[in-house]
Amino acid sequence: MVINLSGVMSSHQQAGKWMYILAWICGLGLMTFVFSDLLDRQSNPNRAPESVTLANQTEVRLKQNRAGHYVTAGTINGVPVEFLVDTGATDVAIPAHMQNKLGLQVQGSGLAQTANGVVRVSRTTLDSVTIGDIEVRNVRANLNPGMNDNQILLGMSVLTQLEFTQRGDWLILRTL
Repeated sequence: MVINLSGVMSSHQQAGKWMYILAWICGLGLMTFVFSDLLDRQSNPNRAPESVTLANQTEVRLKQNRAGHYVTAGTINGVPVEFLVDTGATDVAIPAHMQNKLGLQVQGSGLAQTANGVVRVSRTTLDSVTIGDIEVRNVRANLNPGMNDNQILLGMSVLTQLEFTQRGDWLILRTL
């Protein structure tokens, strides 16, 4: 009796094939995780800004990212957020879709001149904004419906309450 098995895979061959596919999927997933973290660190090198206190002044140093921007982790009203320092923004500009997450109350509306033109924004006040150990209270802000990501523009309503200096690739924020 002769059995032709040329077109049939053995169960060991099938298991080996699936293990090979699973290994590739795991490898690609691991590479995605590693490179995603690397890209995130390049986008925001200040995910855990460190503070130094000298002579009653608190100082935070922010490293410039690859694009030449200063991005940092911080909080608004105790909620973790990501800031992009923007000296061209009059107030802190928050994507409108983050209003509930941050527990913000609308206190009026107005027009704001943005890079994308004039947009109607809602005005609000932030109880606190922190970066490292620096805290600024009662900060003017606006909720901008034209902002689609989760990055918040840290504008002059915070920066004028601090001393800030740029040296090379570093932005130094200091309490007054």
